[in-house]
Amino acid sequence: MTIAPDDAHQGASHMYRAMRDFVQSTDDTLPGKFEITKEGIVHDMMSPSGRHELTTLRLRKRLEKVMPEELVAHTGEPDVESEPEGVMRRPDIMVIAEEDMDVDGSFDARTLIAAIEVVSRSNPRNDWVGKTRDYPLLGIPIYVIFDPRTGSGSGAVFTDIHSTPEGPRYAVRKNFVYGEDVTIGEWTISTSGLPLYQDDGAEEAES
Repeated sequence: MTIAPDDAHQGASHMYRAMRDFVQSTDDTLPGKFEITKEGIVHDMMSPSGRHELTTLRLRKRLEKVMPEELVAHTGEPDVESEPEGVMRRPDIMVIAEEDMDVDGSFDARTLIAAIEVVSRSNPRNDWVGKTRDYPLLGIPIYVIFDPRTGSGSGAVFTDIHSTPEGPRYAVRKNFVYGEDVTIGEWTISTSGLPLYQDDGAEEAES
């Protein structure tokens, strides 16, 4: 059977909406976090740990100290979504203008200034691989990873979206270790005093 392009697009859109309905139906009923990626539904089964949430809190407070009042480092709901791309994500921190939060439903990914993730202990590949693919696809200009899993803590800032045969990708990656200052867009914050996960054999960060 031959599928015309319009039929294929409608089929993909129908599949995405079915996945979105499933994800939204799981809110407050199943543990962990569900997101929709180009590869399908990703489920991080573990709820965030105290150290994960403490890292998120300290980063949010540090960013909001140096950003203009009209910008926020938002944590929590709603999701960031692009139905045409078939992607729905929920970053740990979203740097966004307060006025762009005044929407029904999900945030428009194109209004985000930056997305920040604190690496999940149970599924680090989702942060280091999946989101470095999906966030440039959504047009989010800056993606920052903080990884508390091993050693003294580390991370990376991804910027400069460019086209590749595999689709949009970040062209620039700047690594950092905890204790260094890190620049996110126009703002620089300290990474000192961020908590680390206890070393229980967790994987090393993706290179």
